[in-house]
Amino acid sequence: MITRLGCFLLIASTLGGIALAGTEQPAGKDMKQAVAQSTPCPEWYGDTEWNVSLWGTYAWAGTNGTGDISSLNHRFTEFDLSVLTSSDRYLQTDHAWGGGVDLKYFFHRYFGVGVEGFLLDTKRNALDIEVPQPLVMSITRSEDHRVVGSALGTLTIRYPIHCSRLSPYVWAGGGAIFNGGDSDILIVDNTKPTLSARTEHRGGQTEALGQFGGGLEFRFNRHLGWTNDFSWNVVDGPNNNFGMVRSGLTFSF
Repeated sequence: MITRLGCFLLIASTLGGIALAGTEQPAGKDMKQAVAQSTPCPEWYGDTEWNVSLWGTYAWAGTNGTGDISSLNHRFTEFDLSVLTSSDRYLQTDHAWGGGVDLKYFFHRYFGVGVEGFLLDTKRNALDIEVPQPLVMSITRSEDHRVVGSALGTLTIRYPIHCSRLSPYVWAGGGAIFNGGDSDILIVDNTKPTLSARTEHRGGQTEALGQFGGGLEFRFNRHLGWTNDFSWNVVDGPNNNFGMVRSGLTFSF
């Protein structure tokens, strides 16, 4: 009798331990999940912050860059020789390299205002025609290097992805662009008995500029990021628009 009772108690205690072990395991698992859910992920973008970005850029004209002689003014008293060298009327080149800086203040996690400035190293083909007397003509073609710059205000909308280092963004801005749109004007003097002509060089002009684009920022840490984007720039007047791609570093404070 004692032996049977002892065996019964041993089996009962073993089964009870197994049951208790089975009920404790889910409780431990739930506790681990609760701890994991309560641990916040790092935030790489602030609700309010200053951003300073330094970047390099490549710009290209919206036209094909080929001159069109049909665009000449056929009054035969004055016409622009620049149409023979480039169809782009402001940059007057197919492409250009440069750099810039922008300063933004994000007054909200998703919205920011700022100012931007950039410089482009551009090269245009210049044409000089002189007709000092009948049947005598000299034509000189040269390269003219100059820096085209711009300054504008911007409004940026971004969307930092939660628990991620990435933030896509779009922006639009407006301002002015300067030192482009040079021209070589051939002036024909037909008031004298003998026809003559000379070339007058006219310097760069300041025009209104509108800019809009979008890109993606990657944060290495809370205060340093890498930005890459594309923008389209609309300049007042025909055949003036150009595109830009930019890449650079953003410092956040």
